Amino acid sequence: MQNYTFVLDTNKRPLDPVHPARARKLLSNGEAAVFRRYPFTIILKRGVDTPTQSMALGPASYEIKLDPGSKTTGIALLKGEKLIFVAELNHRGQAIKASLDSRRAIRRGRRARHTRYRQARFLNRARPKGWLAPSLKHRVDTTLTWVNRFIRFAPINSIAMELIQFDLQQLENPEISGVEYQQGELLG
Repeated sequence: MQNYTFVLDTNKRPLDPVHPARARKLLSNGEAAVFRRYPFTIILKRGVDTPTQSMALGPASYEIKLDPGSKTTGIALLKGEKLIFVAELNHRGQAIKASLDSRRAIRRGRRARHTRYRQARFLNRARPKGWLAPSLKHRVDTTLTWVNRFIRFAPINSIAMELIQFDLQQLENPEISGVEYQQGELLG
C-alpha cells in the first residue's frame, strides 16, 4: 500500500490528498512545489476555486484512527473505508527511562565522592496535579503532535482511538479455561 500525497493550496489550507502519480505530474509541470518531505506534502502554486471533495460530500469523510501501544502507536487516515495514509509511531519510552536512571546514578555518585556535599533532595518534590511519568508524557505528546500535523495537512472530520484493556486472568490463574475464562472481569 502506498501512502497518498497531502496537498495544500496557496494559503496553506488542506485539500484532498492525491495519488503519488498525480503529485509527480503536478511537480513536473511546475504547478506545485514540495512543502514537506515527511509526510510528503506539496503546495500548489496557483489558487483553487472549488472546495475539496470532502466538503462537497458532507461531514465525516476523512477520519484519523489511532491504535495506541506501549512501544508503537499505529496511525491511519481513512476516507470512508479507503486507506489514505498509514504510519507507525515508535516511542522512546525505554530510552527516556534509561537516561533518567543514568542521571539518578550520577547524582548519587556525587554524594559519595570527596567533593562538596550534595544533599539528598528526594522528599522536597511534590508532583503537580495531572502529572504523568516522562515516558508516558512523551507518548501522549508525540501522538498529539502527529495528529495535529495530519489535521494541518488533510481535511480531517473525526478522530477515533482504540481503547482496550489487557486481560490478566491467565497470568493470575494459569489453570483457567473454557467458560471461566470467557466470564471473567472484562465480560461485557
